[in-house]
Amino acid sequence: MAERTFTIGGEDGDEVSRLGFGAMRLCGPDVLGEPADPEAARQVARRAVDLGVDLIDTADAYGPGTGERLLREALDLPRDDVFVATKGGLLRSRDGDWTPRADPAHLRNAALCSRDRLGVETIDLYQLHSPGSETPLEESVQAIAELRDAGLVRHVGLSNVTVEQLDRARDVCEIATVQNRYNVGTRADDDVLDACERHGIGFLPWFPLGAGSLDVPGLDDVAAAHDATREQVALAWLLRRSPVVLPIPGTASVAHLAENVAAADLTLTDEEFDRLARGG
Repeated sequence: MAERTFTIGGEDGDEVSRLGFGAMRLCGPDVLGEPADPEAARQVARRAVDLGVDLIDTADAYGPGTGERLLREALDLPRDDVFVATKGGLLRSRDGDWTPRADPAHLRNAALCSRDRLGVETIDLYQLHSPGSETPLEESVQAIAELRDAGLVRHVGLSNVTVEQLDRARDVCEIATVQNRYNVGTRADDDVLDACERHGIGFLPWFPLGAGSLDVPGLDDVAAAHDATREQVALAWLLRRSPVVLPIPGTASVAHLAENVAAADLTLTDEEFDRLARGG
């Protein structure tokens, strides 16, 4: 049985349930503007907490700003039973392009705006959404570390980084989490996950369900053996992969949300885990 919880930030950090919720989908399929039904989006967030989810991930780029505001409205933030992670440093344009913006001045302003939209004094986890091409990584991380020292951020995280970049960031300050693309069918960042496990850093895989397009031989067979969905098996595999993995599946559907949360109760056999790891 996989560990049910993980402590973000080490021994004196914040304990969360390992299966979290990614709030990107609450802003609609293109992550721009308002959701078609804002109250339905808020209901999904509330239901996640009702089902025991206490780790929720968002970003200032979702909307932009919409995701953070929806969470504040839905959950009446701040509250002690919900740990909210957000990200800054990646801009989303109206034509759908993503542009890194990781200079210290922008990150400081972005974090303050996120803090206001979330309605909190201290952001539980503030993650650099992407290293900037124009700004040295050390300068970006130092800016977030200074926000932590000022009490505006509790934990510092990274997203979309290599092992080399993680090591450089760790030379600046303690890194609590890394968020990279990873799932049972996309494992190019195995080395990053392994580094996180060595250092006790939480690893939040984005697209843990492959954006609905997991093409993994054997996945359907394992799902049938457990009377489960292929998505539940994919999440169970991630939970088994390493005790530092904190999957954050996202959905705009209450029904799919309940299915995802139920994956925490699914235990794969050694043979099933290895079969999926081998790709069939």
